[in-house]
Amino acid sequence: MPIIKVEAKTAEQVATMLLQIEAIKLSTQKPFTWASGWKSPIYCDNRLSLSYPEIRNVIKAGLLHAIKENYAAAEAIAGVATAGIAQGALVADALNLPFAYVRPKPKDHGMENLIEGRITKGQKVVVVEDLISTGGSSIKAVQALREAGAVVLGMVSIFTYGFDVAMNNFYQENVSLVSLSDYNFLLNSALRQNYINQEELASLKAWRYDPSKWKV
Repeated sequence: MPIIKVEAKTAEQVATMLLQIEAIKLSTQKPFTWASGWKSPIYCDNRLSLSYPEIRNVIKAGLLHAIKENYAAAEAIAGVATAGIAQGALVADALNLPFAYVRPKPKDHGMENLIEGRITKGQKVVVVEDLISTGGSSIKAVQALREAGAVVLGMVSIFTYGFDVAMNNFYQENVSLVSLSDYNFLLNSALRQNYINQEELASLKAWRYDPSKWKV
């Protein structure tokens, strides 16, 4: 199962745009705290891109190209709640394909749905995700779709940190992944824009190598 690379031009463009609108923030001196407890010099909220039509369209075009190039047999699109819902719906609309989304856990009332929308048995589905960190929530969405009878062709995302744990998770579940940009392209773009200096670059690379033990 390959981790599929996109064109460098696309990866650089997306990284640059996300930095410009502060959808991605870098701070080595005042790190952010993730839900996992990790201290992190990076915070990523790609949902901000939805507020900028030009950037939203660049991301949509990139996701569409990734799907057409790698998963041309797609019969439906599924977004991962919550951040993958909007991008997934935009992509499904552009492709004129059915859309559904996967909750992190079943709804606690009504039909108690885990998947919202209609997925049929044997349907070939591409999953749209916002951000890949450890890959845990993304893999859970894939598992839910497979349990519902879908054939998951693969996943596309806007950004990935490229952690080894995520790559291992995708390999173990036999899920291919295409991300429009990644951490290495982000650092290159940040350095080129003078968003960071060489000292900060070293710290950011150290975090990427071992985030659980990284310190300011």
